[in-house]
Amino acid sequence: MTRHPLREGWVLRAVPGPQVPPEIVDRAVPATVPGCVHTDLLAAGLIPDPYLDDNETALAWIGRTDWIYETTFDRPAGDADRVDLACAGLDTVATVTLNGAEVGRTENMHRSHRFDVTHVLRPGANTLTVRLDSAYRYAEAHRDRLGDRPNAYPEPFHFIRKTACNFGWDWGPTVVTAGIWQDIALHAWSTARLATVRPLVTVADGVGRVELRVEVERAADAPVTVRAEVAGVAAEAVLAAGERTAALTVEVRDPALWWPRGYGDQPLHPLAVTLHAADGRKLDAWSRRIGFRTVRLDTAPDEHGSAFALHVNGVPVFVRGVNWIPDDAFPNRVTRRRLAERFDQAVGANINLLRVWGGGRYESEDFYELADERGLLVQQDFLFACAAYPEEEPFGSEVEAEAREQVTRLAAHPSLVLWTGNNENIWGWHDWDWQEPLAGRTWGRGYYLDLLPRIVAELDPTRPYWPGSPWSGSEQLHPNDPAHGTTHIWDVWNTDDYTKYREYVPRFVAEFGYQAPPAYATLRRALSDDPLAPDSKGMAHHQKAADGDAKLQRGLDAHLPPPVDFDEWHYFTQLNQARAIQLGVEHFRSHRGVCMGTIVWQLNDCWPVTSWSAVDGDGRRKPLWYALRRAYADRLLTVAPRDGGLAVVAVNDTGRPWRSPVTVTRLSLAGEPKAKTTYDLDVPAYGKLELVLPADLATPKDARRELLLAEAGRSADRALWFFAEDRDIDWPAASYEATVEPIDGGVRVHVTAATILRDLTLFPDRLDPTAEADDALLTLLPGESATVTVRAGRALDATALTTRPVLRTVNQQGGG
Repeated sequence: MTRHPLREGWVLRAVPGPQVPPEIVDRAVPATVPGCVHTDLLAAGLIPDPYLDDNETALAWIGRTDWIYETTFDRPAGDADRVDLACAGLDTVATVTLNGAEVGRTENMHRSHRFDVTHVLRPGANTLTVRLDSAYRYAEAHRDRLGDRPNAYPEPFHFIRKTACNFGWDWGPTVVTAGIWQDIALHAWSTARLATVRPLVTVADGVGRVELRVEVERAADAPVTVRAEVAGVAAEAVLAAGERTAALTVEVRDPALWWPRGYGDQPLHPLAVTLHAADGRKLDAWSRRIGFRTVRLDTAPDEHGSAFALHVNGVPVFVRGVNWIPDDAFPNRVTRRRLAERFDQAVGANINLLRVWGGGRYESEDFYELADERGLLVQQDFLFACAAYPEEEPFGSEVEAEAREQVTRLAAHPSLVLWTGNNENIWGWHDWDWQEPLAGRTWGRGYYLDLLPRIVAELDPTRPYWPGSPWSGSEQLHPNDPAHGTTHIWDVWNTDDYTKYREYVPRFVAEFGYQAPPAYATLRRALSDDPLAPDSKGMAHHQKAADGDAKLQRGLDAHLPPPVDFDEWHYFTQLNQARAIQLGVEHFRSHRGVCMGTIVWQLNDCWPVTSWSAVDGDGRRKPLWYALRRAYADRLLTVAPRDGGLAVVAVNDTGRPWRSPVTVTRLSLAGEPKAKTTYDLDVPAYGKLELVLPADLATPKDARRELLLAEAGRSADRALWFFAEDRDIDWPAASYEATVEPIDGGVRVHVTAATILRDLTLFPDRLDPTAEADDALLTLLPGESATVTVRAGRALDATALTTRPVLRTVNQQGGG
């Protein structure tokens, strides 16, 4: 097998139509492959950046236009039996023509296609044309043919097998793409090639077992041999003339096990599969790195309902997860380096699982390889989200082909531990007034409860499948019942205050979130608003959630003083997001054993936007990221309401007992102790301990002027409990001393509190867009000190760095 990438010489043209701007008509635009129309037009200076201001609105015509990609190449040298045009990903409705002859059509972005072009190729120059018809026209035609079906947004994304959030979401832009979004190449081969390789990796009784299922495609009926090797152990199988499938098993004794991060190491073993002719010539090769581990999903009934707990190598894992959306609306911009940065941010926040959400895309090999290397578990949704999906043709066949390909493609990755059938569609059918407008039409049930579980059982029986997120395990139960399976909690944010999280003791929370704007430097890059205001034109356009600003304001009103200006609104909304999610995570973790996982919505953004993310669209960490790092720490100390009083809860997510004294003090805002008790912690590995506090500690004399402090030395971050909301607390005006010490690549900021400083945070990106602080949300008592390291690309003004609006605390005086 020889591969000849087709990446050079591409040009892009718009098919004429009334919506096409005059400057684009008949224009040949240099095109990047892999890539998409938007990024090619942007690179050519023909459109403004769709991520800035409200430019996306003026660019809607792109998704309603047909496009033609074209290149010329020379026929590869050699006398191969067969030459295929291999298209790893076409977005989406494509007609592929070579030298004027149609060689194939596609209508699914989520699968690859291969076309035999042996007899279409010419000696010398060949012209390849890929016409991409409007995704809107295709989807609307199928909608009209099959009858409309309910969805969450007024777009036809559920009538095309394409990234749903391209059509806009409550955090994303409407940029309906078209393009050759993955590699396209000529594959020249003789005799036979490896069509699919599917490794099923298990381990039991100290023996790692790799069962390989191999399919070959033939150009000749000669015998061929498949060989496999891993960890120095090899096996082979001979396929007689005409045979197309082989099964091989390789056993490795006492393999080092692959573990999630925090539970052990991530040893990866190269697995090589080769195909040979009868004379020994190598015809084709395939390789991946695998890890030996087991995964089991415990859903047993118990006194609380029914469990939802992942066990890896026999150890129950409390999932400290985040939801993952596409990191850019234009996938060609998501490089391995960018993914590695995002994954390192996840690891830095003590996250151990990424859920690939069903409204996005199956991610690149880089994504899953990085997860394997870093020990990040992956929950993979099949790509259905927030809509009733038709099961009629062509969708039924396309969904099956897509699922079979992706299950096979991802089978080698030890990080992948759970397949999920859809995002919120079963819940939607049950609760979102879908049944009457559907009037008996298909909506996806056959996919989630029949087709997809059959495919996973056939192709990947080593991993569990769960029909939906949320899903309670049975059609006889409400699909979002917190006592069973997985649940999504969205009354918090949509209608209720975040303190309502404490009313839930769920088995597993697969989505919950709270909004905040992106970093200030991100806003200033993306918006030309002058001045910025919560409701200025650009801010409003980059708030996609229904009534989002009103919900932000409701949250501020419940907890914080009225902001005096935009800078304070920005700080308070980011702070409120961080507090909401920290409260939720700590509450759910405090019920470890009943609850066995939380997946926060969401880690990342695809553009600059007010959203639920911890890392904004420019890759900057919001205060929520720092709150997650604390709330997801291996050892957590938190104060929680219990039976009308308060308790200190110690959660130990390590494999060693946690033994430490813990001191709990009720004190005034001035730091004066009012009551104090010391306990001895002895928390078992992967366990928790609750210490109910006596009334003299748990009951303040003056709720507006007192707090609780729980400390366990250096073994965990300390826990704080305020008896009143910030808006009602009798705060002293913030007073502190701050010094700035230059270091290589930045500065150290030393702050000593003269008064209590509530949620001290530095925002150095206001001075240098590259600047980033290593800590945030620090509450200091009078006399305490903290040091924050700021990395920056240029010198920072010390006075500006240590005063408003760069240095913030809740109890700064307005405007000071």
